[in-house]
Amino acid sequence: MQPRIPRQSAGEQGGRWPDGTDLDDRFSAELASAVSGARRRAVRDGDRQIDTAHLLHSLLECDAEARALLADGPRVARVLGYLVQRSIGYGLRWQGAVEDSGAVPVVTGAAGFSPSAAAAMEEACARAERRGAGRAGGVDLLAALVADPRTRAVEVLARAAVEPHTVLARVEGHFESAP
Repeated sequence: MQPRIPRQSAGEQGGRWPDGTDLDDRFSAELASAVSGARRRAVRDGDRQIDTAHLLHSLLECDAEARALLADGPRVARVLGYLVQRSIGYGLRWQGAVEDSGAVPVVTGAAGFSPSAAAAMEEACARAERRGAGRAGGVDLLAALVADPRTRAVEVLARAAVEPHTVLARVEGHFESAP
């Protein structure tokens, strides 16, 4: 049986997005690793697309800086607990449904990603560009994930008692205090 999403999304085949941009040109090593992990997780879970919960899960596993800005240790453990349960109960209602919060314009050209996940990836790149960084990092993606209140990632955070606005404020403070 073929997986419902390709092992590499169309946006990642050959290490390039559809616009011809190299992944290495847009993402830090941590973020590229998180995206690859999210893709593997989606395939393993039998999901049609990488969604924001897949991205959050992989980001928390791959990027210590993003994990530290998310919450204290017990809350991070609670978030990871909900994310792990996704394929065995919590989140089963998501299977077969495309994640699209409707809060942001649909980003086309990022096949393999839900509309919300594609928008978060684009927003992470835009955030990095606005602050003059060469590549988007995990913290940029964390900010993009918590900015849209109607995504699966934010739903998981809410169940774990993590306030997205607080996380976004921590991220903004992190960048303001960075040299």
